[in-house]
Amino acid sequence: MEARRQSLEIAGSTLGGHRHICAFFNGMEEQHRVLRSFFIDGFDQGDKAFHLVDPERRQEHLGRLAGAGIEVQEAMDTGQLEVRPWEDGPLHGGRFDQDTWLAAFERVLQSGPAAGYAQTRFLAHMEWALVDLPGVEDLIEFETHVNHVVPKYDDVVICAYDLSRFGANVVMDALRTHPVVIIGGLLQENPFFVPPDQFLLELRERRRSARQSARMQ
Repeated sequence: MEARRQSLEIAGSTLGGHRHICAFFNGMEEQHRVLRSFFIDGFDQGDKAFHLVDPERRQEHLGRLAGAGIEVQEAMDTGQLEVRPWEDGPLHGGRFDQDTWLAAFERVLQSGPAAGYAQTRFLAHMEWALVDLPGVEDLIEFETHVNHVVPKYDDVVICAYDLSRFGANVVMDALRTHPVVIIGGLLQENPFFVPPDQFLLELRERRRSARQSARMQ
């Protein structure tokens, strides 16, 4: 069934039909400054909020939400707000299995309507892919597959990347896997986006080339 696409404001612009957003920030302070109204509006409108965060920075994240005027404990008690560590999401079981997490991610989006919420505002801090655990090298392939899931729902999915933590190659690939980008504090349609099926073919070709190079060494 085609999802509704109610308009909403993020980072000074109106979000259109594409809802998978790559957001580049220089640290937590910029992230919360840029997304402050997005968080507040979501709670005011009765949307579900699901945040995946670094477990070592969870209390800081909650504190910044509270500093924005959000009744954090009340929202968590009612289930409107869930702030989960990476171990409850992509790093469950001490590894990253993209198929397992993709299925679990979709269940998160499905759980919103099941609980009576019209929309889920999903935020993930993507530094989980820098943790030294098996499977994290599949980050970009996973981001590509997310483009097959998000269009089925009326939810907003923001993948937040700290530019001080990721290398240029990952940043460029992350940019190419999201139809919408927040950069420099502004939201815009992403001219560098590559459709998922096309990008998956590119990733397969990269792997084939890498295997050939390895055999030649």
